[in-house]
Amino acid sequence: MKYLLKNGTVISGTGGKKLDVLVEGEKIIRVGESLFEQDAKVVDVTGKLLFPGFIDGHTHFDLEVAGTVTADDFETGTRAAILGGTTLVIDFASQDKGGHTLKEGLAKWHKKADGKCSCDYSFHMSIVEWNEETKKEIQDMIDEGITSFKLYMTYPAMIVDDEDLYKIVKALNEKGCFAGVHCENAGVIDALIQEAKAEGRLGPENHPLVRPDTMEAEAVHRLLVIAKEAKAPVMVVHLTNRKAYEEILRARENGQTVFAETCPQYLVLDDSVYSKPDFEGAKYVCAPPIRKKEDQDCLWKALAEGQIQTVATDQCSFTLAQKAMGKEDFTKIPGGLPGVQTRGTLLYTYGVRTGRISVEKMCQLLCENPAKLYGVYPNKGVIAEGSDADIVVFDPEKENVISAKTHAYNTDNNPYEGFEIHGDIDKVFLRGNLAVEDGKLVQEKLGTYIKRGLRQPLA
Repeated sequence: MKYLLKNGTVISGTGGKKLDVLVEGEKIIRVGESLFEQDAKVVDVTGKLLFPGFIDGHTHFDLEVAGTVTADDFETGTRAAILGGTTLVIDFASQDKGGHTLKEGLAKWHKKADGKCSCDYSFHMSIVEWNEETKKEIQDMIDEGITSFKLYMTYPAMIVDDEDLYKIVKALNEKGCFAGVHCENAGVIDALIQEAKAEGRLGPENHPLVRPDTMEAEAVHRLLVIAKEAKAPVMVVHLTNRKAYEEILRARENGQTVFAETCPQYLVLDDSVYSKPDFEGAKYVCAPPIRKKEDQDCLWKALAEGQIQTVATDQCSFTLAQKAMGKEDFTKIPGGLPGVQTRGTLLYTYGVRTGRISVEKMCQLLCENPAKLYGVYPNKGVIAEGSDADIVVFDPEKENVISAKTHAYNTDNNPYEGFEIHGDIDKVFLRGNLAVEDGKLVQEKLGTYIKRGLRQPLA
């Protein structure tokens, strides 16, 4: 199929310009002014913004956690993603502890995802055990198109100690790869949990108290000291607060390469949500927790200044019944929120329209930067000749209200319930296929696995 998108404003990380876009098959074949193509279907996008397909570098679909499995698998999760303008998700395949290999983890995640996705997909690889065999498998993962990895400084089933953390980031760097790291101090968090339980504090309002910002900042500091010694770049994922952010700034001032990611929940919610009555606070339990209003302000400023490179979601959804597993003990509440359907619209409404960030910065955060960091640029992340025809037709004047009654997640709750949206998704093209029209999914399960190359420099 050949499409000619006419009269829209093409957005890049450096500006917006009124241009036409000609799509043939899976690729963009021309971008320019006043294009004409006799045999193309003309799509009038007057007044619309044309973004490259959004890339979400942090999702968890069909994940076993806390004695249950996320409400959204790759089928329902990627439906929500494409409806939200996301044309590529990068989920986390994982090695299991107990002598399991990275290859086994990758095969397990391919089985979960292949043939089910409505947007393109790739994987990071979570390393939870380190030995010489695992080290040899790094090249195997690169050969399979996996060039970014995940490490955890918390969670018993996932945690790696400081010795292995050093060895892993060093070994990854030798191959041109890097790790995103979940930074929290597991030992102190466990001690704070024990204190809370001893005092009979068992409700969700205690969740942010036992995972304080200081213990995120301490873990970020420790990670960056270790990475400096290893002479290796790293990414701090789901950054939540000023103290942790300042650790990143200090490391950069000392010459380190440190990337940072944050998420919508840390930009538009604050920790008062945990004190909602009738166990409502359980909906917002995630790790690290949602922080204070001043932390929001810090993160927005960091985004505007280019100090945080990406906004991902950490999508990890549960029903109210699943959250109720922790009714008598907040530590048993499955941690995570849905977010893939509303990331772009929240960032536009509460970032671009309020003047906190520019529309060009939004494009960098959702498209260009993740494409470069995760090795898919310029096939993805840009509207240019030769690129994949992943295009979001965004209506800056369309209004909506976020609600569990209308979202595409397989959940009965939404953390942004009642949030008003000014700017919403009109159409989405996935590799030249019109997948979303008038905000509705019209073609599904078109996603394909994307092999990724090595990280490329950011602008």
